[in-house]
Amino acid sequence: MTQAEILYREMLSLTIYRGCLRRPVTAALFALYRAAAGRDPEAVCSGWGALCAELAGRDCLSSLPAAVAEEVLADENTFVSRLAAGRLRVTGRGVDPAVPEDLAQMARRDLQVLYRAASADPSCLLECVEPELAAGLPLWGRSPAPAPLDRPWDACVDALRDYHRRCGCGCFTAHRAFLWRDGEMLPVEHPDPIRLSNLKGYEYQRRIAIDNTRAFLDGFEANNMLLYGDRGTGKSSTVKALLNEYADEGLRMIEMPKEYLRQLPDLTGHLAAVPMKFIVFIDDLSFSDNDDSFAALKAVLEGGLASRPANVIIYATSNRRHLLRETFSARAGDEVHHADTVQEAVSLSDRFGITLTFLLPDKQRFLDIVEQIAADRGLKVERQTLLDAAERWALERGARSPRYARQFIADAQARLSRGESL
Repeated sequence: MTQAEILYREMLSLTIYRGCLRRPVTAALFALYRAAAGRDPEAVCSGWGALCAELAGRDCLSSLPAAVAEEVLADENTFVSRLAAGRLRVTGRGVDPAVPEDLAQMARRDLQVLYRAASADPSCLLECVEPELAAGLPLWGRSPAPAPLDRPWDACVDALRDYHRRCGCGCFTAHRAFLWRDGEMLPVEHPDPIRLSNLKGYEYQRRIAIDNTRAFLDGFEANNMLLYGDRGTGKSSTVKALLNEYADEGLRMIEMPKEYLRQLPDLTGHLAAVPMKFIVFIDDLSFSDNDDSFAALKAVLEGGLASRPANVIIYATSNRRHLLRETFSARAGDEVHHADTVQEAVSLSDRFGITLTFLLPDKQRFLDIVEQIAADRGLKVERQTLLDAAERWALERGARSPRYARQFIADAQARLSRGESL
């Protein structure tokens, strides 16, 4: 039996990490081994090209083991879920009984099979191909797999445990932010990189948001949070900065548009089984009086038969303190129990345990924010000139806000780089 046939049959027998066979690189490698085991030169050449194209598209031609390792770390299975949940503890005698030893052994064996297949000499796949053709085929690199798969297999479980407890499992290893779109979670390839240190002013509000998020990550009961107030004051930026601050501690965020709020119970039900912490982020939240998604959010916050999972918390932003829009005509309606209608209008915002208010800064606070952002960016300009220009910028736009302060500094930076005056 040839080496290609042995490796093909070993890959056929994968158990714990069998899902890797459906991932692009590993699937292409598996198809190539199948073609080589069947001694089909046409299929070998086609599979070779498909694998190289997949590696080139991922900038992984220098190391096939590294590309396969990336897919191994992104696989979601029972073993990985237990690792991420911290239920696997390695003792001096081996794996703690909290996870069956046979499960750990199957995982180790799968990892060895995948690594052997990825790091084998490519020539074993070309035995049925004419030497002249084989000599002209492109080659991939076989550099060792990166951490945490860069160690002896007996110690690999230790490294994987640390990795998955830090980075999570499945799609949550490669991405920290997601968008919910009609029943599907889509990864955000380039999330907003804003950090808490980039935000100026509103220290009191930010401290409460940090403390609540910190309690949530530490396993304590935390509150859903509503950030409301004037536009441009940093409500959404505060939530996004919390994700960037704590992503390395297992925090992930799913943004849910208001139009999909009826699917919120579906999302929280799915997340309940994932051993990570999630913020469901609802931006610019408000409702009309005939909006049926109002009841869906209200039930998930408090009051529904199914409770919100302990690993999920809801952060929402709004320009309105009372999220249900009301009109004077509605208040003057002919309802018999009008007080009940008023109570319904305020009941949703009351279900957020924490409400943070962001109001537009006064002139002095606005100029302080401008100075702080300018200092962060190393802007070299006379202080009074900077402040006068910032005040003109705000007056032209009819308001002072942190958003206008950032926009002003960006414009000033560009002007100064061209040698123009403010």
